[in-house]
Amino acid sequence: MKKLIVASNNEHKIVEIKEILSKYSIEVLSLKEAGINIEVEEDGTTFMENAYKKASEIHKFIQNAMVLADDSGLMVECLDGAPGVYSARFAGEHGNDKKNNEKLLSLLKGKSDEEKKAKFVCAMALISDKGKAIRVQGEINGMIVCEKRGKSGFGYDPIFYLPEYKMTFAQMDSHLKNSISHRANALKKLEDEIKNLMEDE
Repeated sequence: MKKLIVASNNEHKIVEIKEILSKYSIEVLSLKEAGINIEVEEDGTTFMENAYKKASEIHKFIQNAMVLADDSGLMVECLDGAPGVYSARFAGEHGNDKKNNEKLLSLLKGKSDEEKKAKFVCAMALISDKGKAIRVQGEINGMIVCEKRGKSGFGYDPIFYLPEYKMTFAQMDSHLKNSISHRANALKKLEDEIKNLMEDE
């Protein structure tokens, strides 16, 4: 069985990626599960720069395994794409979802629904066990609502609303979210490459 190391210790991301890739005969491991303790600084100006940097840095330390890294975040139209690559640390403290949401909502106070259009973006970089690099990007469009809705998900999920589903990401069950999300859309683009890698086993 091939191994795939996800260059992250974000438990929410790991769970989503494991669920989406569960149909393949791949052992998916987080950095912690793989015994890797490396912190890669995300100093790129785009999601793809950060994803590729994480994947290539981790790949240097492993053998006979694929490395998958993603960098994802929320882009709000009327804020010129902010929070963007700073999504996880928008309010200054990395991973403080509550403060990040509060800051975003304060910036959008008084804005119309049209101005609250937003999209989630997920850039993924996969480096195969033989060193082949593959880059893909997935997106999903929605809008920001002014109050939190739902208890599932993480990050900006409670305020990211999808009009066609009439609910936020946080109101969806994991199966639905993981079939339509930006991360799912990026992984769908990787599927043919993953199939080819599996055939090479």
